[in-house]
Amino acid sequence: MRLGIDISTYFEEMEHGAKYFVENSEVEPLELFRANGVDTMRIRIWVNPRSKIGEPYLAGTCDLNNFLRLANLAKGKGYKIMLDFHYSDFWADPSKQFPPKGWEQLDADKLAEQVYQYTKATLETIRSNGIEIEFIQVGNEITNGMLWPLGHLEGSDTEPRTNYENLIKFLKAGISACREIMPKAGIVLHLEKSYDKFIYNDYLTHMQEADVDYDIIGYSYYPYWHGTFDMFFENVEFCKKFGKRQMVVELGYAFTEEDYIKNEHGGAKLVISEDIPGTFDFRSSYPYSVEGQKEFVRDFLQLAEKHGIEAVYYWEPLWIPGDGICWASDAGKEYIKSDNPSNRNEWANQCLFDYTGRKLPAFDEFRMEAK
Repeated sequence: MRLGIDISTYFEEMEHGAKYFVENSEVEPLELFRANGVDTMRIRIWVNPRSKIGEPYLAGTCDLNNFLRLANLAKGKGYKIMLDFHYSDFWADPSKQFPPKGWEQLDADKLAEQVYQYTKATLETIRSNGIEIEFIQVGNEITNGMLWPLGHLEGSDTEPRTNYENLIKFLKAGISACREIMPKAGIVLHLEKSYDKFIYNDYLTHMQEADVDYDIIGYSYYPYWHGTFDMFFENVEFCKKFGKRQMVVELGYAFTEEDYIKNEHGGAKLVISEDIPGTFDFRSSYPYSVEGQKEFVRDFLQLAEKHGIEAVYYWEPLWIPGDGICWASDAGKEYIKSDNPSNRNEWANQCLFDYTGRKLPAFDEFRMEAK
């Protein structure tokens, strides 16, 4: 089994003075991960993460230039690369898949052509910069489709859904460009709701019947929303019938319930906290604590290897808090129509370093032993 990290916000952290420590000694975290056997870096790309007047959306402002900078840094340190296409100008996930600005008025056929041309041009630029890509995600957490409304899957979670035709059209367009420009790259379809066998069966059966040419089922697994180990790995075993490789492309767990900002008067909170335990409350098995995070990472990796998971990626393990470190700017929130009153980093208690940049015990569990 292989290990990877998604640190797409890395340069934003560095530019705002983030520092990382082992005990009292400052360290270069990318080298520290490599020493643990972490060999792949997952990097997201947003099409144009700036407003029409040029305001950055932040959270890394993850455009092609950010990708090229980070991929070149990763390459120099011995990492392989997974490219994560969001096909949006900002965050794309199960609750939002906004088309990029300028794509909104296209019909389904023209939108598919735009997906093909954009994917092809992006990969050609990456290739011309001497960067090889080992894995490509065509869409990010596309359980409910992508490029809404045209690519939105309609219906409930308990009945077969409709509108797969447009989604499949968009996926085939992106995959066709990937096969043309980066034929050796493994193609990943990335879903969440990773405990739900019904959703996966419905979704992946449609992919199979339509001959969608992909290689890897990519899961998000955050147990607060995606169920117990038993639920997750039952789905992993169930999905083996589709004959695809399997990876966990996003993983995370909280090391504390305490916020780094005290909310005495209310206000936005961390996404997981003492007041927001999640849909599935895991705290009895793995407390949201330094020790609980350590045990979660250790036990999950052991089970993942046992069940044939090819790779596990920890999501944003370096996204510690700091002045100017935000999940979104006001312009970014406007693009995704967010009414969240807060801009600040709401994910910081999921990192593998604490709020002051000190390495946590879970970091030492996120390793591959030499064999």
